[in-house]
Amino acid sequence: MQTKAKIPLKAPSAKRLLRNWPLHLMLLPCILLLLLFNYAPMVGISIAFQRYNPTKGFFGSQWVGLQHFQRLFALPGFWQVVWNSFRIAVLKIVFSQLMALTFALCLNELRLRTYKKVVHAVTLFPHFVSWVICATIIRDLLYADGAINTLLINLGLIHTPIFFLGDSKYFLPMLIITDVWKGFGYGSVIITASLTNIDPGLYEAAYIDGAGRWKQTLHVTLPGIANIMMMLLLLSIGGILSAGFDQIYNLYNTLVYDVADIIDTYVYRMGIGSGQFSQATAAGLFKSVIGAILLIISYALASRYTDYRVF
Repeated sequence: MQTKAKIPLKAPSAKRLLRNWPLHLMLLPCILLLLLFNYAPMVGISIAFQRYNPTKGFFGSQWVGLQHFQRLFALPGFWQVVWNSFRIAVLKIVFSQLMALTFALCLNELRLRTYKKVVHAVTLFPHFVSWVICATIIRDLLYADGAINTLLINLGLIHTPIFFLGDSKYFLPMLIITDVWKGFGYGSVIITASLTNIDPGLYEAAYIDGAGRWKQTLHVTLPGIANIMMMLLLLSIGGILSAGFDQIYNLYNTLVYDVADIIDTYVYRMGIGSGQFSQATAAGLFKSVIGAILLIISYALASRYTDYRVF
């Protein structure tokens, strides 16, 4: 009885393609969407090198080379925007990671499974609510006559209302606190999942050696999830200049531009608000190039130190 010869693993590319054609067919819609919404709009990058005129379009506007970049880098306010983007992103990454880790460790100590699921669901819910809705709630709470100021006055902690969203001294902490509140539940999902992969025998051995819960956490739990935490930290480097447009745009105002204006809001104000399309595109392209470089570096570091690979 004759049997069909199996295609070896190192078969030519054409044979492998034929063998896996259903998988490639499933990927086709995703590839088309990626080309349509991510690569086709990159034609607009040319605006950064033109004196763009909407009536003449991409191919009719005058080319000016790097003129817009030279003008952009000469603006002292632009470097303040870059610094704001970097500072806000770093603070968000650090505090979000710490809060997600702390919450996951506390959640792991709960023994009532139903209560554990309820707590996780409640903390996860804000992640799925848009910043438009969250910002509305936050503004209502932080207004001069809002619940937070009213509570602080009634407790005697302050005598006059604090303008949380209009004072540079308070706006940045509020920005970080609200971002952590919204995202730490979702950020703890991967950490919670990695905790389940730790060998229970290690806890038993530590217990026999006289280690309590705190010592077990220090010497078993934290080393067991160190690679995951390192991977999450390294992969977040690629988005170091993406400080959260949705949140900041819905919360900030002209009084706090000195600490809250980031590259994304700067691009929006220059392009949509002022009609300076070329200048805005130059700023956006600068951010994209730096972000791409940091993304490559972060994936290289993640591959080297945590064995994380996309391909």
